Amino acid sequence: MSVPLAVSGWLAPVVFWWPEAPADVEAAHAGLALTDEVVAAQPQLLDDALAALQPPHPNRVNVYGLTYAPYAAEDVFMRESAVVARTMRERFGANGRMVELVVNPATTTTLPWATPLNLRKAIAHVATVMDRERDVLFVHLTSHGGADGKLASNTWPLKTEPMTPELLKRWLDEAGVRWRVISVSACYSGSWIAPLAGDGTLVMTAADADHTSYGCGRRSELTFFGRAMYEDALRETWSFTEAHAAARKLIEVREKEAGKSDGYSNPQISEGAGIRDVLQRLHEQQRGAR
Repeated sequence: MSVPLAVSGWLAPVVFWWPEAPADVEAAHAGLALTDEVVAAQPQLLDDALAALQPPHPNRVNVYGLTYAPYAAEDVFMRESAVVARTMRERFGANGRMVELVVNPATTTTLPWATPLNLRKAIAHVATVMDRERDVLFVHLTSHGGADGKLASNTWPLKTEPMTPELLKRWLDEAGVRWRVISVSACYSGSWIAPLAGDGTLVMTAADADHTSYGCGRRSELTFFGRAMYEDALRETWSFTEAHAAARKLIEVREKEAGKSDGYSNPQISEGAGIRDVLQRLHEQQRGAR
């Protein structure tokens, strides 16, 4: 019990346990190796990532970004986090303003874990660095999603709670983040629209509330939404709404070609009137910088 006792103070609300691994989990994934090195590194990784955030440039719309990939058993979510972070840095000037939260055996000593508390801490800290009247916080969440609206967490042998849109909204509200772009890459993610929508928020999802998304298996390089939105569409525009519209078309074609049998995923979007003006300024700013 020495390892879980050592880290329980900084990772709450994570509940630590040492049960026998379920057969399906054990077969699918070896889980996280909680070595002394990993346990010692994790708190410092988050502190270092947050301390490295750069202050905003004055008189500009600055983009700060967080990615959240809490499913360790499939590398597709780790890869998607990296692709999304790279696109935000290269296309939206977020270099020095991105934090990746990822749970994966390959990143346990390089990236802070995607746990609910780490996400809450990251949101709270970013809010103290950014200009909350001018700047935008971009949050991309990628995992399996359930019809109940919960984002799956796979951190065995740690047990972490699934993320929900209600939790995310509460933490953004508590931090005083005014302008928000939220991207949810998961099955049934359209259920996140209503809880998060508002004047200062743009919400984009990989599916509606009744359909699965596609491309989130162990052999997938990227999800269909991640590839269409962040590798394809946002390379052609700085408008999230234009990119989402283009991604919808790409996804529909690709899902048909792949033989998706349960219907079009039908990605959704909701844009508040307030954030629309901010993102238009961002679009013009980035276009003018090229």
